[in-house]
Amino acid sequence: MSKLVPCMWFNGDAEEAAKFYTSLVPNSEITHIQQNVSDGPSGKTGSVLVVEFTVAGQPLVALNGGMKMEYTHALSLMIHCDDQSQVDSVWGAFLAHGGKEQQCGWISDRWGVSWQVVPKVMFDFLTSPDKAAAARAMQAMMKMVKLDEAVLRRAFEGKSAA
Repeated sequence: MSKLVPCMWFNGDAEEAAKFYTSLVPNSEITHIQQNVSDGPSGKTGSVLVVEFTVAGQPLVALNGGMKMEYTHALSLMIHCDDQSQVDSVWGAFLAHGGKEQQCGWISDRWGVSWQVVPKVMFDFLTSPDKAAAARAMQAMMKMVKLDEAVLRRAFEGKSAA
């Protein structure tokens, strides 16, 4: 059976991006680097053409396409973080490497790729049979930039933010 593997477009720095992405969370690694076999729009012979890698076990491909392309928010990559410490670590890494904060747990990296950095517990909150509690968690999330698991939990449980 075939599988779906997202391919990300870069302009000469696919390997640098893959190294950064694989540094973010466990179970991430570069699995293959393919060089250009001849000079062309994507680079000189021997330069990096394609980098295959995984982030948290998800296969991805980075392609040096030979020109700059812009990313949009229409597609994002989501990292389910185990706890607030991991949210803080991943968020901090994006910021330290030129990322730009956005609303509701979204951040764009220095290449313009949109990421969602989300504590796993958020999915429990939003899928709860207690619709009022789920709505409180959603409303709290909508006011945040980086998601704060403790604040989300207090909102879910109907406790004050103090």
